[in-house]
Amino acid sequence: MIERVLIANRGEIALRIIRACRELGVESVVVYSEADAYSLPVQLADKAICIGPPEPINSYLNVQSIMSAAEVVGAQAVHPGYGFLAENPEFAEICLACDLAFIGPPPHVIRLMGDKAEARKRVASWGVPVIPGSPGEVTTEEEALAIAQEIGYPVLMKAVAGGGGRGMRLARDEDELRQVFNTARSEAGAAFGYAGLYVEKFVHPARHIEVQVLADGEGRVLVLGERDCSIQRRHQKVLEEAPALISQELRDRLFRDARLVAEKVGYVSAGTVEFLVDEEENHYFIEMNTRIQVEHPVSEMVTGLDLVKEQIRIASGESLELGQKDVVSQGWAIEFRINAEDPRSFRPSPGKVERWVVPGGPGVRVDTALYQGYEMPPFYDSLVAKLVVYGRDREEALSRGRRALAEFKVEGIQTTIPLHEAILDSEEFREGRCPVDWLERFVW
Repeated sequence: MIERVLIANRGEIALRIIRACRELGVESVVVYSEADAYSLPVQLADKAICIGPPEPINSYLNVQSIMSAAEVVGAQAVHPGYGFLAENPEFAEICLACDLAFIGPPPHVIRLMGDKAEARKRVASWGVPVIPGSPGEVTTEEEALAIAQEIGYPVLMKAVAGGGGRGMRLARDEDELRQVFNTARSEAGAAFGYAGLYVEKFVHPARHIEVQVLADGEGRVLVLGERDCSIQRRHQKVLEEAPALISQELRDRLFRDARLVAEKVGYVSAGTVEFLVDEEENHYFIEMNTRIQVEHPVSEMVTGLDLVKEQIRIASGESLELGQKDVVSQGWAIEFRINAEDPRSFRPSPGKVERWVVPGGPGVRVDTALYQGYEMPPFYDSLVAKLVVYGRDREEALSRGRRALAEFKVEGIQTTIPLHEAILDSEEFREGRCPVDWLERFVW
């Protein structure tokens, strides 16, 4: 077993990894920026090392500083969490070159699945359905127009190196595609350091269903169920639940194809295969996220597995102890992403947390690194907490969610708690009739 893990991240995911390490008897070392000097991960890790000023480029994205910290503390492994360097194949390669286990998949897997256009092409060759679109990257506006004319409007311009909705633009006709092409390129270049785009048919209405997989270094792949992530704002997930309201026949197809993708690519560690599902329950591969997901707790709640501990065990060279027949999904879980934002304008709301009362009781989990008196910095993602509720069925989970949201008291910063309460009160959401653009049209 790895004895000392360096955590190259911050916030709730850093704290989540610290807790997994502690339960395994593994020493945790967290790196932090000057803005996070008083954060909970810094206070609760076994060791903490400051690696730079607040700006991410000078701290959490500073590979040299992170590697220096790992050497100073004698770390044996690096856990990247999500975001920052988590899906950077060069970072994974540097870790391995420095004799550090990278707690995630091999660099070549990150590189392949990070190239969204190439991943689509490869997955299609394995017989997995993909959304009609360009066979690879489009380099000119004229090329994009020709593809769009062939597959039909509306289409999405998507970043080859993308994720999280950045570098993604909808075009309903030729004029709109001309307008958004360069905008999408600029967004992609700014977000990912590479401006490449590909064209994809816009499937509408559709739901976003993803499958959690876990694989060891010996080729064993477990499918840990599906999650519905259709509640999104500007392609950013807001709420997730497991399982999804889908037929068993569709579930079987999703599991089959997710397993196939993981096996074919030689996946190792925790990962997610994402699909779009249309009204007729046709499914299409979108991408594979080669890291732990923000929404992994809902899968943990329904399976009883600790995905972060499994990641660490796998990185230590251990084999999966469970077989697929041992994975049993029970009950229903919902995750509410609580952001420090105005719930209507979504303007970020950093500042001092004057009051912080988190909910509790049966079936309630709160993953957060905030506390009363904490000064939330303006330099990072606005996620402040993940409220996860569990019930024997969806109705109990919904009821428990309402109760927990009502108990959650925050003052000093604005949060999206009122938005989540309004979503739960919506008849369409209660009936499970929400495609991916539903929240954009939601009036409350």
